[in-house]
Amino acid sequence: MAVNVHDAAYALEKAIRQSDEYTQLQQMYNVVNADPAAKNMFDNFRQIQMNLQQKQMMGQDISEEEVQQAQSTVALVQQNEKIAGLMQAEQRMSQAIGELNQIIMKPLEDLYGKL
Repeated sequence: MAVNVHDAAYALEKAIRQSDEYTQLQQMYNVVNADPAAKNMFDNFRQIQMNLQQKQMMGQDISEEEVQQAQSTVALVQQNEKIAGLMQAEQRMSQAIGELNQIIMKPLEDLYGKL
């Protein structure tokens, strides 16, 4: 009997949405978005992050100035209690997704061996 992996994936999506990690992330995201100053600071931080990631993916050099700007922005946002809470919730969610990914990839690792 064949198993429909898409059905399992949708069930996993539903479980993620109901998880403590996701619920806490959603709450912290709402807290940041309800505070215009925090939201603006967080949006600016995310834009800087995305710009640097895009440059990396395109193989472009990142200047020392851009690195320093990113570091100072990280330091600034971490001083905001609301954003720091959101970033911690993001980290917990990311860790949970990483653990799920390891479980999902296990059959391929068993088949091919660890790389």
